[in-house]
Amino acid sequence: MGRVAVVTGGTRGIGRAISLQLKNAGYRVAANYFGNVEAARQFTEETGIPTYRFDVSSYSECEAAIAKITAELGPVEIVVNNAGITRDATMHRMTYQMWEEVIHTNLTSCFNMCRLVIDSMRERGFGRIVNVGSINGQAGQYGQVNYAAAKSGIHGFTKALAQEGAAKNITVNAIAPGYVDTDMVRSVPPAVLEKIIAKIPVGRLGRVDDIARTVMFLIADDADFITGSTVSVNGGQHMY
Repeated sequence: MGRVAVVTGGTRGIGRAISLQLKNAGYRVAANYFGNVEAARQFTEETGIPTYRFDVSSYSECEAAIAKITAELGPVEIVVNNAGITRDATMHRMTYQMWEEVIHTNLTSCFNMCRLVIDSMRERGFGRIVNVGSINGQAGQYGQVNYAAAKSGIHGFTKALAQEGAAKNITVNAIAPGYVDTDMVRSVPPAVLEKIIAKIPVGRLGRVDDIARTVMFLIADDADFITGSTVSVNGGQHMY
């Protein structure tokens, strides 16, 4: 039986690609979602991957979900913290709610998920955690103080937890995607999107499979000498 992997935000965009590549490689995948019930239903129909609805920003909901996944699929050995939202505004227009929602969904969720699997990983002597950050957590972005702070926090979180897990064969790494061809990016006005692509040296947006392939590399059993790293997958747009 393959190892059990949980992918948050795992039914659409980058998360969908990660879930599919994991399944195709023989992993037992649990794909998390929260908002779009219809998209999750279609995802399961098309892929056969079971979905679990819970709010990653809620510790109690994550706790119940991990217990259910463990009972149905087995102990969780791989976590990909991919779930994320945006609530963009410049600081003088940003509300506390916009700040709080992004921090809790994008960053606190990493604590929730990792805290709930770390004991089992330590006991079993194996774990792979991949946290999805962002180019905007490295370089910043106008109108994204909340998002940039959360994603930057992921990179620090990754390095600290990697030090704690290393002796137990638990690796913790991050991926910092650049601009990837997803619904979120495609919602940007065409003129703005053209300017974004013009700044990417390879001359195109990223593809969801570019990110998924990087996840597959980092979670491999024999990737045990790579931990605490942030892999930038951005077409050369930001060389950090």
